[in-house]
Amino acid sequence: MAVVHILIVLCAIVLGARLGSIAIGLAGGAGVMLLGFSGVAVTRDDIPFDVIGIIMAVIAAIAAMQRAGGLDYLVHLAERALRKNPKYITYVAPVVTYFMTLFAGTGHTAFSTLPVIVEVSKESGVRPSRPLSVAVPASQMAITASPISAAVVFMASIMEPLGVGYLTLLAILIPATFLAIFPTAWLANRLGKELEADAEYQDRLSRGLVSPPKGAAHYEPVRGAKASVVIFLVAILAVMVYATAISDQVGLISEPTLPRNEAIMAMMLTAATIIVLVCKFPAGDILNTQVFRSGMSASVCVLGVAWLGTTLVNHYIEEIQDFSGDLLNAYPWLLAVVLFFAAALLYSQAATAKALMPAALAMGVSPLTAVAAFPAVSALFILPTYPTLLAAVEMDDTGSTRIGKAVFNHPFFIPGTLQIVLSVLLGYLIGGVLI
Repeated sequence: MAVVHILIVLCAIVLGARLGSIAIGLAGGAGVMLLGFSGVAVTRDDIPFDVIGIIMAVIAAIAAMQRAGGLDYLVHLAERALRKNPKYITYVAPVVTYFMTLFAGTGHTAFSTLPVIVEVSKESGVRPSRPLSVAVPASQMAITASPISAAVVFMASIMEPLGVGYLTLLAILIPATFLAIFPTAWLANRLGKELEADAEYQDRLSRGLVSPPKGAAHYEPVRGAKASVVIFLVAILAVMVYATAISDQVGLISEPTLPRNEAIMAMMLTAATIIVLVCKFPAGDILNTQVFRSGMSASVCVLGVAWLGTTLVNHYIEEIQDFSGDLLNAYPWLLAVVLFFAAALLYSQAATAKALMPAALAMGVSPLTAVAAFPAVSALFILPTYPTLLAAVEMDDTGSTRIGKAVFNHPFFIPGTLQIVLSVLLGYLIGGVLI
């Protein structure tokens, strides 16, 4: 029956990927139902309620900030940074997308910066696929280092009993994932022909399909835009301070009445409330923002896919431990490989971590290995179907960012893979000192 159960999971994931968008979560739920009918025990504990709750609360706060004009203000700051150093856009663009995701806890913020990256690249004569191929994976990688992302919060919850605190986790993952950007950008600058020598670009140019660069647009922040950003930033700092205060390592609050996960949800919802009050807009407008729609779609995707993966893993946990325990102990780096390919199918850093990390730790994987391998859950770029990847392809009207006939033949694969490899190696180096 194991083969049947694995086929059910794979078919559900493939069906969801083919249908696209929220369907990956819907198909995951259908897969859970089929697993239940085929004899697999389905329990409530397999549903990642904390992960989903954190995603929803954070998205609510970001959507409120977007409605208040805060995201437009952040994009304006990002555009200023990109236009100050146009010749170095392959280095600057991923730094911008990385910090926007690190700050917001979701990669959906990258959508707003992609058109700016394309525009500045064209103005500078830089092949847009070069900065885009690093910036998109960097925005995904930052999820594994964001203080308020569901993936990091879940990782902290399973690592703290093993002696790796919340701040220690961030102290390893932030520099490991950030420093990996620069060697990757150096490589990306050497991939593909120069823009003027690209036959696809010349063909599109001759047919009038390439719009000329528009230059910097005049921007005036609306009332409340800056205030919403400040409120959101203060909420993030409050989360970090509170999570540190209640951690076992610091212990300022020994018996907290508000646990960390619940505190993050409450603080994010509170931040959204304050933004609505201070910026004075109808709360119902939040429901119409692009961030809210994308974020709620992501919540359903995590619900279906994580529930599906966790149900299968928990059903066969003993067999998995017997088969893989000795192998992972002998070759611990294989955990990163497993997470890398699992993320391509599960479409979510949080879902991948929820489905596989507890099983890996149960097999005896060391805390250092688990933390170092964690950035590998960001391999959402392997299949050219992830929303930010597709958006980058669509927004680059030069045709330099294109998907080939082969499944893996796209410009994000090599830079994204290199970023993960470097992040894992740096995680081992930094973690070896801090853990």
